[in-house]
Amino acid sequence: MSASSERRPLISVVVPVYSCAGCLPELYGRLRESLEPISPDFEIILVNDGSPDDAWEAIRGLCLADLRVKGINLSRNFGQHYAITAGLDYSSGDWMVVMDGDLQDQPEEIPKFYEAAQKGYDVVFGRRVVRRDRLFKRLSSRGFSWLLGLLMGEKLDPAIANFGIYRRPVIDAVLEIRELNRSFPMFVRWLGFRQTAIEVRHAERLSGKSSYTLRKLLKFALSNVVAYSNRPLTLSIYFGLAVSGASFLFGAYLVGRYLLHGIGVEGWTSLMVSLYFIAGLLFANLGLVGLYLGKIFDESKKRPLYAVREALNLERSSRQAGSVAAARGEG
Repeated sequence: MSASSERRPLISVVVPVYSCAGCLPELYGRLRESLEPISPDFEIILVNDGSPDDAWEAIRGLCLADLRVKGINLSRNFGQHYAITAGLDYSSGDWMVVMDGDLQDQPEEIPKFYEAAQKGYDVVFGRRVVRRDRLFKRLSSRGFSWLLGLLMGEKLDPAIANFGIYRRPVIDAVLEIRELNRSFPMFVRWLGFRQTAIEVRHAERLSGKSSYTLRKLLKFALSNVVAYSNRPLTLSIYFGLAVSGASFLFGAYLVGRYLLHGIGVEGWTSLMVSLYFIAGLLFANLGLVGLYLGKIFDESKKRPLYAVREALNLERSSRQAGSVAAARGEG
């Protein structure tokens, strides 16, 4: 068993774990080989996000073998970005690495991240130039980035996700954000700091399969659009004004045609179609407003972001305790 250093870790690696128990031994070995040349003072925080396989038992075994491996077992599946938040809450390193646990993010890229960060950057993202995902996931990712970028008024790079290295002040600022709707890279982008991106290799998934179904992707996209932009409300106003303007002009045309040429207006069918069209727009707009009100309602509850069932090789830090108290609205 490796002894844990009393010093503060230089690098903390946070890994949300779901349906990838078979990857964890190799992940640990490759992380250790990549991190020890940088510094022996590191920690690997594995967060079991209610994984349906034997992930927690695998994490427990790694924690027993090396005290630098920390295990967090959430009470249920909260979602990837909540698991990332849990790992960050318990972390203590000067630099943070966030990566997936299925080995599509390559541990061997971490020294490149650290080297790039020494040039004065607070954030170094990994750009997956060639993605080893299925066609559906690649297309949905591009579509989501394009739509969200359009609604936010900025261009988003679909090749950038969670994988990267982050300086401690960046992570401390991220942890101040206790919104229920969470997207780690979006928080980092919004905060600013000095950021760059480097190209990294992306690998095939070693075991298991992605938990992001079409339904989950659509839900995640809709939640992010509502959480990070009020532009849909503005667009609905513009669209409503355009429809009203077009209706007014068409009405003026019909009145003028009747007065000048005596041509009456016929068409009960066209009238009913127009009424149903306008009614559909009204209901859609009310639904959009309802989404925003629903988000406000959810945030007003001040519920904690996650619940921990068990933790290994670590104790609850003052920052983690304070952040959960803040999420509950405690003093």
